Amino acid sequence: MSAVLHPDQDVVRPAGIAVTRSLPGQEQLLTPAALAFLADLQRRFDPIRQQRLAARQVRQAEFDAGALPDFRADTAAIRAADWRVAELPGALLDRRVEITGPTDPKMVINALNSGANCYMADFEDSTSPTWDNLLTGQRALGKAVAGTLDWMAPDGAKHYVLKPFSEQAVLMVRPRGWHLDEKHVLIDGAPMSASLCDLGLFAFHNAVALAAKNRGPYFYLPKLQAMEEAQLWDAVLAHVETTLGLPVGQMKVTVLIETLPAAFEMDEILHALRTRIAGLNCGRWDYIFSYIKTFRRHRDRVLPERAQVTMTQPFLKTYSELLIHTCHRRGAHAMGGMAAQVPIAGDDAANQRALDRVRADKVREVGAGHDGTWVAHPALIPLAREVFDTWMLGAHQQFVMRNDVRAKSDAELRDALLKPSFGTITRAGFEGNVEVCVRYLAAWLDGNGCVPIHWLMEDAATAEISRSQLWQWLHADPGLHLDDGTPIDFALLERALIGLPSKFADRMQLPGATRIAEAIALLETLTEQDTLEDFLTLPAYTRID
Repeated sequence: MSAVLHPDQDVVRPAGIAVTRSLPGQEQLLTPAALAFLADLQRRFDPIRQQRLAARQVRQAEFDAGALPDFRADTAAIRAADWRVAELPGALLDRRVEITGPTDPKMVINALNSGANCYMADFEDSTSPTWDNLLTGQRALGKAVAGTLDWMAPDGAKHYVLKPFSEQAVLMVRPRGWHLDEKHVLIDGAPMSASLCDLGLFAFHNAVALAAKNRGPYFYLPKLQAMEEAQLWDAVLAHVETTLGLPVGQMKVTVLIETLPAAFEMDEILHALRTRIAGLNCGRWDYIFSYIKTFRRHRDRVLPERAQVTMTQPFLKTYSELLIHTCHRRGAHAMGGMAAQVPIAGDDAANQRALDRVRADKVREVGAGHDGTWVAHPALIPLAREVFDTWMLGAHQQFVMRNDVRAKSDAELRDALLKPSFGTITRAGFEGNVEVCVRYLAAWLDGNGCVPIHWLMEDAATAEISRSQLWQWLHADPGLHLDDGTPIDFALLERALIGLPSKFADRMQLPGATRIAEAIALLETLTEQDTLEDFLTLPAYTRID
């Protein structure tokens, strides 16, 4: 491959590349030059990715055997040294309200037009990675960058168009995590890394255009567990920049701290990406899931039902405040977490209670020192903006150093980060987890990765909490009980599954209605097996096109 590659360059498709699905128009995205670019990324970096994934398994085996996460002795010098990340670009100085969601054309238009500061276009937790969804998303984002994206409602009643570029939210793209493959693109006979596929294809077609507009490109990087995984991303991005003729450091990233091991390596992750990182984000839902998964064999660290695990719990409060201190010490933004609520139609009182909870959460975030926050629904943007406009008068609050957090010793911080949350498991909580798992899995299998359930926007991260909790509760030794004394066992799960259809007022109107039976069977398999599956999307991915 030449040192600098352009999207319109005439390149012969190299050998060893196979695309296993064919959809109309995909050749406009998967040009010979684009495929050559993807193959180069895969061949250079996938061997290192496989090493990093193997290291995750070794580390988890240590946790299963009783070890606890801790700050690394071999990187103490990085944590102690006085250094800062590169200066932030102007487009990322004020990020007080960000909206996230999938990449279908209607969502892209609504998010970019929403009034949020940034829009994270999500190929990961809120997208079911069918080949059609992935190509549709890449096509929509490419047209958005070019300013030509529009969408007509199926009934023709409404035509959606983009606002002028100056009025749009700043686009940020989240590729899928290192653990996922893209089965429809085979390089030398093996599935391609989904991370490299998503980021590579978007960058190949859009990076030069976005750089010309001083808009990056910008990315969110998900589910990192160690500094070495951040180093891999830095090497990938530097290679992409060189190949596409961009200055090194042009592509900026924000890293989601959404795994428990990563909470102990925040300084190291910032340092590994210091020429291009703009901030860290409290990915709270995946973080709770990671806590459960890390301690899946630790009976003394079982969490109560999901509704009781809030950001006021000490282990979550410490995590968010340590993130603020670490980011601000290094000159990076500390982004808050997701408000998953959606408007409650037809019940003004219930809707107001939900909004009050969102307000309290955002006041907590800005008061703690966060520089911005996430929402899942456009209706929450005015509320979140009002809170941050009231409490955060500048573009950010990196002056809030939270030195009180780092006044603790490493041992004290470790204990606070690992301290379990105590509470109860009610019948409603148990059955609610079952319902969320089944309904989300059914929708995901049907191609929908972002589903409103009981006025919360559920994605893979929130569904993972429910799924991993069920597994841990059912496999705890000695066994657990509901707060009414009922044993938590597989008979209880079976009764919940049998009674589930009676909760659906109109089952055939649910997203993924035709795949509910399949989702129930998959949930039974995942909860009954002796080992907690790392991600529910791994076995589910084999069942989608």
